[in-house]
Amino acid sequence: MKKYWFVPFLLALFVGVNAYAEETRPLVYQINIKENIGSNTWIYLKNGMHEADESGASAILLHMNTYGGAVLEADSMRTAILNSSIPVYVFVDNNAASAGALVSIACDSIFMRESGSIGAATVVDGGTGEQAPDKYQSYMRAIMRATAESHGKEVIVQNGDTIERWRRDPLIAEAMVDERVVIPGYVDSTRVLTLTASQAMDLRYCEGIAESVHEVIVTHLKYDDYRLETYNPSFYDKIKGFLTNGVVQALLIMFIIGGIYFELQSPGVGFPTAVAITAALLYFTPLYLTGYAESWEVLIFVLGLIFIVFEIFVIPGFGVVGITGIVLMLAALVLAAIGNIRFNFGVIPFREVFKASMTVLGGLGLGIIGIIYMSSRIGKRGFLRKVALSADQEGFISVPMEPASLVGNVGVAATDLRPSGRVLMDGEYYDANSLKGFIDKGDEVVVVRYENFQLYVRKKR
Repeated sequence: MKKYWFVPFLLALFVGVNAYAEETRPLVYQINIKENIGSNTWIYLKNGMHEADESGASAILLHMNTYGGAVLEADSMRTAILNSSIPVYVFVDNNAASAGALVSIACDSIFMRESGSIGAATVVDGGTGEQAPDKYQSYMRAIMRATAESHGKEVIVQNGDTIERWRRDPLIAEAMVDERVVIPGYVDSTRVLTLTASQAMDLRYCEGIAESVHEVIVTHLKYDDYRLETYNPSFYDKIKGFLTNGVVQALLIMFIIGGIYFELQSPGVGFPTAVAITAALLYFTPLYLTGYAESWEVLIFVLGLIFIVFEIFVIPGFGVVGITGIVLMLAALVLAAIGNIRFNFGVIPFREVFKASMTVLGGLGLGIIGIIYMSSRIGKRGFLRKVALSADQEGFISVPMEPASLVGNVGVAATDLRPSGRVLMDGEYYDANSLKGFIDKGDEVVVVRYENFQLYVRKKR
């Protein structure tokens, strides 16, 4: 058997060589963008680009088929792509409309299926589908143009002359937003620009036509022997994307505000508190885990809540402390949604601040509307009918009337009255309020009146 000692060595060498060859093949990292552009796709792109960087990928390939989506998330995606240290390419597998066109134009190269299309980036109202006002179109025109210009210019020789031209003509990007921009032979002044694959090739908005990811990688990226890895979002990523959606965040803020309000209107801790706490956890947890919200922002929210409770239960009226509490809570909700690091706000894009502020204000508005509506429905037909007593309560007395007979009697303060507390009268304890100043525990008190089911007392002279 000794003469076969080299067999394990050869096997180990073979495995090692194969592993080395596998590692040396270029890695192409694929990220699928096959739903509306929004918080989900932004998380997929961000996480996928991070994993591509950790894996040492040679290229990132977006496999896209989308009809558009939210402008703010698309802007975040295009910014990440433009700042990527790894080349980012896109394969438009049929559709790159609206926000998808913006993300595609940010990529280093665009490849399209022959039946594909790109363009139609006019901003529309998400609820009605109607074209948004011109100020929104102006913003979209600007970022589309800036994205096209970011690819720079190239020098070519044409008819013996050396000329400089944009690698991607910014005017074409603008025409995808504004119907007033005319591209002769492609679109007139009555409609926005949408390009087929062949038209995109003619206008240098497509670097090649392919029918599959493999064809893009082999034919156009020139990776004959490559490794392909695909980012697969986890269930947690999908939940996180759902909870960080602006509409969902606004609804969570509505539940926080409504839950706090209705809990303060009723004694004890009940269902409204559970709703408010659950909504706060669902709002802050995904933001905290993704690095947006920091511990001090959560503490500001809790401190604001404490201020409000203190104002309502300890200090009569509603003044500086209560207003401070409201400001702290709203500030925490806004700050948690923007990516500041240790109070450094200098690098935060205005669009993030604007989006977070509008989300919080939207949630606050929904909360106020919900409070007004639900308050008007209490006691009426529907699921809130049993929240309040019905109008017909003849012969029913909800509290005992015996304390009314104690008016004029002398007792002892069982606790400090500041101004509320408890008194001991004829061996029984009663809730009481001091009519003038604070009364210390053990002082003798006189019952002056019984009103609103409360004993009102003063210190015995």
